[in-house]
Amino acid sequence: MPSRKVTIDIGINGAFLTRRWEEPDNFMRLTKELGYPYHELCSDVLDPFFSGDKSFQMATARAVARAAEKYGIIITDIYTGVATHRFHGLSHSHPAVRQRMKEWIVQTMDIALEMGVDRIGGHWDALSVEVLEDVERYRSAVKNIYAQIRELSRIAQKKGLGALYLEQMYVPSELPWTLAGAEEFLMEVNRGNDGVPVYLTVDTGHQAGQGYGLQGKDADYEEWLRKFGAVCEVVHIQQTVPEASHHWPFTEEYNRKGHVRMEKVIAALEYSHRHFREQPFAEFMQPVEKTVLIAEIIPASTKTEEILLGELKETAQFLREYIPEGGLQLSIG
Repeated sequence: MPSRKVTIDIGINGAFLTRRWEEPDNFMRLTKELGYPYHELCSDVLDPFFSGDKSFQMATARAVARAAEKYGIIITDIYTGVATHRFHGLSHSHPAVRQRMKEWIVQTMDIALEMGVDRIGGHWDALSVEVLEDVERYRSAVKNIYAQIRELSRIAQKKGLGALYLEQMYVPSELPWTLAGAEEFLMEVNRGNDGVPVYLTVDTGHQAGQGYGLQGKDADYEEWLRKFGAVCEVVHIQQTVPEASHHWPFTEEYNRKGHVRMEKVIAALEYSHRHFREQPFAEFMQPVEKTVLIAEIIPASTKTEEILLGELKETAQFLREYIPEGGLQLSIG
């Protein structure tokens, strides 16, 4: 069997920009100066419902694209920020609420395309306590979520996107939050799917559901990457501790406090590619050719811009000790 090539590189999520910088040129200038060749636009920076009207959004999207070209930055995708995590969205029991979140997603697709980007991702639903406590309502809601994601993948294909991403979470209301649930999700949305592929996003801090009973392999970021890394075009990396999702930078200070180790992240990704064909979802999916490790660093509001930028630059320098300029090339036999 001929070998295939996989590239691993680093990027940054635009969450660090929110409520601080508003000019697209600064988005990409800072990305370049901090040392990241890839930028994942955070939807809190340009939201389809809250950021002006459609004319402003399209003009801003074009300005972001021009700034990215100017500074030699590749925008990987648009990813949800904090806003959509505050709503039940696609899992709400009332169809009007589900429809409104669908409109948010479709409008985000339009912003992405205007920006020259063909991927969006994130999380758009949270099951209610009422649903979680009722077995029949729970299974019906889960099936409905899968059906809506498949519908969105078809809409994405018609619009010209290339893929959708869904993020792995760490509480039972936001699916998937277990390894088995993530496997089921990938199989259900990609089996017989005539839309774009739907990939998972693994986050190295999203194994923090111990208070809800998450334990064992489900609570191990290495296990998540070993099983699903080969179907992650982006992986969110953050420094943190096992029982929390702190979104700390990879600085000397926080690396002493946290448990995420980059050599383990890379080893787990390589393992996932080498053992991809052993996974049941391999029947319906192809392994990715590139994974960008997106530093998703979410600073406290009281952290000054000077300290924040210093931490982000140190993070990029630290990550380059493991991922060389131009990316790490893996040869998978």
